[in-house]
Amino acid sequence: MSTSDPKDKTTHFGYREVPESQKHRLVGEVFSSVASKYDLMNDLMSLGVHRVWKAFAVDQCGARPGQRVLDLAGGTGDLSARLAARVGATGEIVLADINDAMLNVGRGRLADRGIVGNVRFAQADAEALPFASDSFDCVIIAFGLRNVTRQQRALDSMYRVLRPGGRLIVLEFSRPVLPGLHKLYDAYSFTALPLLGRLIANDEASYRYLAESIRKHPDQETLKGMMQTAGFERATYHNLSGGIVALHKGYKF
Repeated sequence: MSTSDPKDKTTHFGYREVPESQKHRLVGEVFSSVASKYDLMNDLMSLGVHRVWKAFAVDQCGARPGQRVLDLAGGTGDLSARLAARVGATGEIVLADINDAMLNVGRGRLADRGIVGNVRFAQADAEALPFASDSFDCVIIAFGLRNVTRQQRALDSMYRVLRPGGRLIVLEFSRPVLPGLHKLYDAYSFTALPLLGRLIANDEASYRYLAESIRKHPDQETLKGMMQTAGFERATYHNLSGGIVALHKGYKF
């Protein structure tokens, strides 16, 4: 018997409609399952191009020595590793993720690389960030926003913790804009991704969910509007790989 509240609002979990109160647990199960193979799968699924997307996102952060950056949904720590070098010994990176399995992988990998002095870790919900208002120079979230249940609430929370003059960087899968790319991308996503998930991570279902979650995520213009609703000014986006991925940027003034 379901224990969900019959009055609970529903939301999408991939192509399924589920009570909002259950999505957090369902997404958590996905990332707990894939945590140990997450980086390897990213390399295989994108043919390594995700590293180029992330390098561009880090450049767009504009992080400087002494600044404080929140790497939200930072998971295995690949962005934090790049950012730690940018802010230097006088700055700080906070690697935050709601999933403890992903956070543990990130903590271990950064420690293995000797990146320990200016990075701290926090298990945090993007919808209710446990940080003081006006406390970060930049917030970056890469491939995490689409898994958040109430995305507008999360954007509001990100706006709150940014200092005046700070910027938000959202790197996320989006809508292909090149003619003919949409059909090719769909064919790849719904065949290759689940197959790789089954062969490499022994988890076909999680990677089918991840493919579906991309299709349910707001398109470029919709996400830009959501950022503006949260208060971000000069909101813009830049399509990467023909719109398969988009980088959104906005400022708090």
